Amino acid sequence: MTRRKQQSTMAGRVGVLVAGLVTACVPTGSFTLVDLTHDFGEETIYWPANKSFQWEKTDWGTTAAGYWYASANFAASEHGGTHIDAPIHFGRGRSTVDQIPLDRLIGPAVVVDMRSRCDTDPDCELTVDDLVAWESRYGRIEDGALVFMLTGWGQRWPDRTRYLGSHTPDDPRTLHFPGFSREAAEFLVSRRLVRGVGIDTASIDPGRSRDFPAHRVLNGADVYALENVAALDRLPSRGATVYALPIKIKGGTGGPVRIIALVP
Repeated sequence: MTRRKQQSTMAGRVGVLVAGLVTACVPTGSFTLVDLTHDFGEETIYWPANKSFQWEKTDWGTTAAGYWYASANFAASEHGGTHIDAPIHFGRGRSTVDQIPLDRLIGPAVVVDMRSRCDTDPDCELTVDDLVAWESRYGRIEDGALVFMLTGWGQRWPDRTRYLGSHTPDDPRTLHFPGFSREAAEFLVSRRLVRGVGIDTASIDPGRSRDFPAHRVLNGADVYALENVAALDRLPSRGATVYALPIKIKGGTGGPVRIIALVP
């Protein structure tokens, strides 16, 4: 079977599965699946002082009865690796992870490529002007979109020093990496009805932020954020559909998320 036929077959299978759950944003035809998720392991980057990913084998081998059996425990902070910030993270009374409706975890992807600016300015912020410029080229950001800021920082993963932009990455006061401006966040929730935003850095707010305005604006409007997103450079500026399915932690403020994109 050729790669294209495999992709077409996968499209049909995913379409059938999703159709039973939601009615929106289900693409038709063949497409390429892109995994936007970093592996979870010893090198996974977490926010300073947050519990890192821990994985321990509890059973691993052939049993006395002669069959193979493997099992392990894992533990980690909700906020690290490729993960979701549920709205309650910075929004009092807003949705927890398990309360986000399935159809809001699926949406058309908008990718704003900021790599040229971020290459020379590690404190670069996505502005309203950047969003307006994107729309002048690609069209209006549609309701229910997931807006991603492509900074190029994903190429630095898993080098913690380079990715967090600091020679003292355990000190959050010294971090430098790009993020969303407050004004861009306000524009996306008040002028464009986005479902979520995402970025290929450790936070949707710039690393130098101390009061996290983008988080507060977006989460306060019951909009979630996806952080440490992988392989954003493999998505077109528009046209892909993203599925971001987090571990369903009851009452969770966030958690690991498997993000995939369907690219026509």
